[in-house]
Amino acid sequence: MSTNITFNKSDWALILGASSGFGAATAKELAKCGMNIVGIHLDRASTMPQVEALKKEITDAGVQALFFNINASDEIKRNSVLDELKEEFEKVSDSNLKVIMHSLAFGSLRPFISDDLNEMITQRQVELTMDVMATSLIYWVQGAFTRGLMRKGGRIYAMTSAGGHSVLMNYGAVSAAKAALESIIRQLAMELGPFGITANSIMAGVTDTPALRKIPGAAKMLEVAKAKNPQIRTTAPEDVAKAIALLSHDNACFISGNVIGVDGGEDVVSYIGQKNVQELE
Repeated sequence: MSTNITFNKSDWALILGASSGFGAATAKELAKCGMNIVGIHLDRASTMPQVEALKKEITDAGVQALFFNINASDEIKRNSVLDELKEEFEKVSDSNLKVIMHSLAFGSLRPFISDDLNEMITQRQVELTMDVMATSLIYWVQGAFTRGLMRKGGRIYAMTSAGGHSVLMNYGAVSAAKAALESIIRQLAMELGPFGITANSIMAGVTDTPALRKIPGAAKMLEVAKAKNPQIRTTAPEDVAKAIALLSHDNACFISGNVIGVDGGEDVVSYIGQKNVQELE
């Protein structure tokens, strides 16, 4: 069931990390609301059928779908996509990049310190994690803005998590990237505010996504999250997608610079109540 929100036929969403998880769910939700989708993803041949199915679902909703299988941190590829998007916009008057969503999940899950030197995270791994999961957003927004693709009413979203303010084993580089991403969003909110463009971080609860499954102990994390969540369930990608659709409505024009939780209250609960203990048994 989609939200009761509709967008103009000239509105587009650029989703970084569009082929699965939060990005895919948001692409489908915005498409149902009438928004055209530009999907940036990095997939091998084995997962391309999933991408093709997603594209079909988007076009079946009656909107356009432009997908690019590239490394989102590659400057040349990024500029090529944005140039192509500008050409596409010139075909239809009033075309507008309404949404940029950063949902890239590519990071090294290694400890900062270890007795085994081969286990410790390297400088290169830290830099790659920060580039993909944080600073890449700056360059996509710069490229879109300087090409005139975004204007008043634009929305920028970045997927963060509780890891931006808490720690997990081997999660140090990703946690640092999430914290940096939230800081980037605050800066963009300030600098783009005069142009009528908002920027917010979206903090989902623990969600069963391909990215989460790469974290050691993911199954236990899901169990604990469900048990302590006031709604006694984990977050679904569709929860985030619907929230983004709501926030993209013109009525949300004054919500900017925030970390917005979409987790059913999970993050504010610091203990598992007796009522929910049975969920872990």
